[in-house]
Amino acid sequence: MLQSNQKITALYCRLSQEDMRQGDSDSIINQRMILENYAKENGFENTQVFVDDGYSGVNFERPAFRQILDMIEEGKVSALITKDLSRLGRNYIEVGSYTEIYFPRNNVRYIAINDNFDSLYAEGNELAPFKNLFNEWYARDTSKKIRAVKRAKAEKGERIGSRPPYGYLKDPNDAKKIIINEETAPIVRKIFSMCLSGLGPTMIANKLKEMKILTPVMYEYRKSGSAVTYLDPDRPYDWNAKTVADILSKEDYIGNTVNCRYTVPSYKDKRKIKRDASEQLRFEHTHEPIIDEQIWETVQKLRKGKRRPTSMGETSKFSGLLFCADCGSKLYFYRKRADDPKSYSFNCSHYRNNAKEKCTPHRIREVVLEEILLEEIRRITYAARSKEREFAEYINRKSSSENRKELAAKQREYERLTKRVSELNALFKRLYEDNVLGRINNEQFRMLSDVYTEEQNSINAELPTLEQEIQGLKETASNVNKFISLARKYTRITELTPEILHTFVSKIVVHERSERYKQKSEQQIDIYFRYIGNVAEM
Repeated sequence: MLQSNQKITALYCRLSQEDMRQGDSDSIINQRMILENYAKENGFENTQVFVDDGYSGVNFERPAFRQILDMIEEGKVSALITKDLSRLGRNYIEVGSYTEIYFPRNNVRYIAINDNFDSLYAEGNELAPFKNLFNEWYARDTSKKIRAVKRAKAEKGERIGSRPPYGYLKDPNDAKKIIINEETAPIVRKIFSMCLSGLGPTMIANKLKEMKILTPVMYEYRKSGSAVTYLDPDRPYDWNAKTVADILSKEDYIGNTVNCRYTVPSYKDKRKIKRDASEQLRFEHTHEPIIDEQIWETVQKLRKGKRRPTSMGETSKFSGLLFCADCGSKLYFYRKRADDPKSYSFNCSHYRNNAKEKCTPHRIREVVLEEILLEEIRRITYAARSKEREFAEYINRKSSSENRKELAAKQREYERLTKRVSELNALFKRLYEDNVLGRINNEQFRMLSDVYTEEQNSINAELPTLEQEIQGLKETASNVNKFISLARKYTRITELTPEILHTFVSKIVVHERSERYKQKSEQQIDIYFRYIGNVAEM
């Protein structure tokens, strides 16, 4: 019987997906047989097999390999044996560091059978660095070829992911296609429905836990036995906000295939980096959708708004939609009395953030907004349904004129800001020269530099949004037909739900009261509807 303090001989097997394509010679079963026979024939006792199946040789964060390293640190390993040097890894620097420094320092004998490498006999290991280098070249070349194949498939619109998105499964008649999974598709629809009702990813995840709905990875595991490293069988319903947010953002659910969403820095560094939308490959209507396109767009708009909770953790359905008519800042939700919903209101954030001399409250109660918005949505949708042709003609005439005015205004603002950036760059240069020449002291330099830097950062944050808005105005005219289609769909609007609000409204601009401190004084509200803009005079 082996003693508890007896060291082990670690027999390590590794196989990557790339290695699988080369045939059976490097299979786990074959490696294990070679290692066990070698250990038996050469008198190695107390053997223990470790396996990393499906892990690349350039990645050293493998579960079984990390387990071996932990045992080495604890002094429990006397020898480590692999079939060849490439099983240890395909990064010549990392492999060299282990074989020449780490293993000897920890008194671990390392053997690579097919490469005749044995750390006990240094004279026979002169060629090891060259073999490691060739192994790395092989990994780089293989990675390059695989990327080329995947890119070719991606450009043809084929799905390149190994697993279908949650809610779908592979078509049994065509592995390149996906079909709706009738078991999980209702869950996807429920997630979108909950988002439309005003719930965020965290709250949705909590609801799914309460309903005891299996997480996507657990569902896959129970159906196919396919496991992932972060699978926890003891927590089958442990949904998290990231998973929910990912589902809510996928275009797959409206029938589109989006390839090349992510890239990696190199064949060694497998960190996922999201590509810019312009670099992604998008193919529309490649499979049956689970979610209606208009619902998906509404959810994206709602998620983009990222509603701001109060200190009590509450949000309003209007959050993210309200803007100050004078300073352009958002209006924030405010509870004056917790027990009186009629007191809930919105105030200009710029005014509230100690800028009372630059703006005014623009206060408006939530219940007032409810009444106004419900009435206006009913009025405009009825007009769109009852007189479609006249409605479309009016909107198209109006939007064409307003579009030109708004585009011109935003272009002027963009030119002003870009000019100011150039001015600030010149000021920085002059400021530096003045400091070097002693015209201003270090304290003055730091003070002025901080002021200019703050302004520059503010402009640099504003310019991308402004550029996007300009591009949108150039590319998008009034899409009145989409609005009419929505109006046909929602014929009985009895209450102002978050779904109704965000389906029809894109922005609400609140003006100050004609008499600031009188609640019954007039207050103008500009409502901008999706696809058609502001139609208050209609």
